[in-house]
Formats: sequence, C-alpha cells, structure tokens
Amino acid sequence: MEQSDLDLIAKYAEADPELKSLYEEHVAFEKILDKMEGKSFRTPAEETELREIKKKKLSGKTRIETLLMKYRKAEEK
Repeated sequence: MEQSDLDLIAKYAEADPELKSLYEEHVAFEKILDKMEGKSFRTPAEETELREIKKKKLSGKTRIETLLMKYRKAEEK
C-alpha cells in the first residue's frame, strides 16, 4: 500500500470503524500469507487455505480502496 493511502487510513480509521477493521484484517492476512508462503512445502489443504486467504485479502483491499476514494475526494475540496 502506498504511503498516501496509509496516511489516509491513519487519519480516518478512528472515525470509521469499517476502515479500521478492514485495515487490521488486511495486515493480519499479510502476516499469515508471509508465514505460509515462506514454507518450502505446503500440503494441498494449505494451498487451498492460501488461495482463500488471498481472495479474502483482495476483497478487503478492494473495499478499503472504495473507502479511500471517498476520503481522497473529501480532501480535494
């Protein structure tokens, strides 16, 4: 995520519980993915879990982007 996005999240997260929750979830997914992708061997079940986590992370990031667009527009005014 770009620094400008992180700055917006820091600025608006306390006032927007959805944004805060989505960002915290995003960070948690990143940690899980880093750990899983660092393994030299993954079972088929782990591969399935990895794909599911990636989908959830992407879905959350899409929602975060939607919220950030709203805040970017508000900042321009």
